[in-house]
Amino acid sequence: MQATATAENLTLPGAYWQWQGESIYYVKTGQVKGGHPPLLLVHGFGASTDHWRKNLSGLQDHFEVWAIDLLGFGRSSKPNRQYSGDLWRDQLHDFIQTVIGQPVILAGNSLGGYSSLCVAAQRPESAKGLILLNSAGPFTDPNEAEKTPTMQQKIGKALRSVLLQPWASYLLFQYVRQRRNIRKTLEKVYVDQSAVTDQLVEDIYRPSCDPGAVEVFASVFKSPQGEKNDVLLRQLTCPLLMIWGEGDPWMNAQERSAKFRQYYPELTEFFLKAGHCPHDEDPDQVNQLIRDWILQQKIL
Repeated sequence: MQATATAENLTLPGAYWQWQGESIYYVKTGQVKGGHPPLLLVHGFGASTDHWRKNLSGLQDHFEVWAIDLLGFGRSSKPNRQYSGDLWRDQLHDFIQTVIGQPVILAGNSLGGYSSLCVAAQRPESAKGLILLNSAGPFTDPNEAEKTPTMQQKIGKALRSVLLQPWASYLLFQYVRQRRNIRKTLEKVYVDQSAVTDQLVEDIYRPSCDPGAVEVFASVFKSPQGEKNDVLLRQLTCPLLMIWGEGDPWMNAQERSAKFRQYYPELTEFFLKAGHCPHDEDPDQVNQLIRDWILQQKIL
């Protein structure tokens, strides 16, 4: 389904919140209705609040909806520091507690999904519900210690050690942030090519020009791996909706779905003909699934 031109061009007035001495950008629209908690939308790596514009416009008539730029992305500050799921967990938790002022339903894509899961599992007072869209994050491999590293893993480790060098991460960043390469990447991870618009490319390109953006990019290779998804799911107590773009080339949706269901069997999930970012590629269907699920779960 295609989003309307209105949704594509939606621009909401944003605001800034000061957190740990840094400026955090967010937007808000809609009003609380039917006693349902607000929604907080959390983007993936390299994206921003702009990536949710179709969902903000599609959900604002039903809920109070917030979207936030994680530290290091979008219009938020990009300090040179160690980025991790714990950092973004604390940012989201503090934002919910001090700005929104009540528990929310978190909805996160990719990295934003992992960060949202960290909040819901480890800061349960901030979460009434959780929606994950092609969520990132590692699972425990019980046989990892016994396995002999494959050649691919050895190459990956060696490549990572090279990319830890500032010059290498800088050169790679300059390459991947070019508009034509952003478009190529998006075309690989979107099933519906018409959803890869000039606006989308520009939304991702623009923050990459900010001071500090290259250091944020480099931090991906330096950050310690966060808590495993299975550990977090064992701690989770709120309702969970999972929406999968089954055409995602970066993750095997069916395989990851089985792992999530293994550790949280009471979840609800749907598979869409979309790629890594189903909320942007098929916003009408995703918005409808979110609305129906919240009403069916009677999340108050």
